[in-house]
Amino acid sequence: MKVENILKNGSFQEIIKLMLSKRYIRNRARKVIESKAYKRIVVENSDNRPALGQEEKYLYIMAMLSGAERAIDRGLVSTQVINRLIEVFLSNVILGSRERPGLSGGPNKDKEAPLFALISPTGKCNLRCKGCYAESDPENHASLDFKTFDRILTEKRELWGSHFTVISGGEPFLWRDGSLGLLDIVEKHSSDMFMVYTNSTLITDETAKRMGELGNITPAISVEGFAEETDERRGKGVHAKILKAFANLRNNGVPFGISATPTRRNWEKITSDRFIDFYFEQEGAGYGWLFQYMPIGRGQSLDLMVPPQQRVEMLHRVRRIVRERKVFLADFWNNGVLSNGCISAGRPGGYLYIDWNGDISPCAFVPYASDNIYDIYSKGGTLDTALESPFFRKSENGRTNMGIDVLPKKRITGYVPA
Repeated sequence: MKVENILKNGSFQEIIKLMLSKRYIRNRARKVIESKAYKRIVVENSDNRPALGQEEKYLYIMAMLSGAERAIDRGLVSTQVINRLIEVFLSNVILGSRERPGLSGGPNKDKEAPLFALISPTGKCNLRCKGCYAESDPENHASLDFKTFDRILTEKRELWGSHFTVISGGEPFLWRDGSLGLLDIVEKHSSDMFMVYTNSTLITDETAKRMGELGNITPAISVEGFAEETDERRGKGVHAKILKAFANLRNNGVPFGISATPTRRNWEKITSDRFIDFYFEQEGAGYGWLFQYMPIGRGQSLDLMVPPQQRVEMLHRVRRIVRERKVFLADFWNNGVLSNGCISAGRPGGYLYIDWNGDISPCAFVPYASDNIYDIYSKGGTLDTALESPFFRKSENGRTNMGIDVLPKKRITGYVPA
């Protein structure tokens, strides 16, 4: 009777919990979710957004649920991880996001806070990939210390109500402060969900086992297509190591996704059905991100950017994949409608970026900073201090037409203008 009441009168979140945790009721719960989601997002459309954009949001939510359902049915996600995902991701991130507090003080004190932070705790990497936006390599040893990293995570939760953190790099699994590594800080912040962009070459069976025990971390693993394209950019033998990491994660019930950089050379392959068949159906990836090549960092080249006409074709291909294959594959250029536009500069529901030097930027692909987290903390400030800076306020108000008058004089170390 309790199940019937939830299906009939339960909230969207309660029905999702039921769908993920009770296999025998999954089909019925999914149909209820589909109906409720379509009504809320497309029919009611409380913010009066364009209808086609709302339909796209609906399709992506359904693709995300389908990916979770496939992983659970195939036994790719452990029961322990499922329970943690419900407890942390669904309850704290999805449900909790509706109750985020405003900023703690200053001129924007009544403004809704960002949803998450993107943090690159180290610039060090064990690979030297062609065109790396961060110019990471084995010789770059700059890293955040544990105390500062820990404070950032604590503040964004306490000040913003944010329980979601994205980790990038460098290679995140190389980050250490003494005996402490990435999984130690993930364990300490057990009420948060972490998505980690990684080359995966350091995800051993032991590492994957601990990730499965923690249950609040999912790696987004970098690929460039298939073995030929991945090894050409990342180094010989890297793709084989990625497949081994996939196996380690599957064996330990850890959900994972993939991340790819579309260029003029590979965009057709990474938006093909063969690509979806291999990574999502065969290897068990649950989600995918596409970050179209940006001419910053190492070996900048405008020639590698996907041409405009091909970007339009990518949009059509990805939409078909989401609609017909029910696979969550999002393009950070083409799918801006999903987030109602650019999410940079700490906008409500958006994010800010902090790198291994402590520099705070509006976006990982806009490598300029006017503030540094070490400087802010030394002067008694908080994360809100960066959000209230003239640079961030101008960046947020004029993201689509940011001019040179907005950019600060200071450039992040390592950035070389084209």
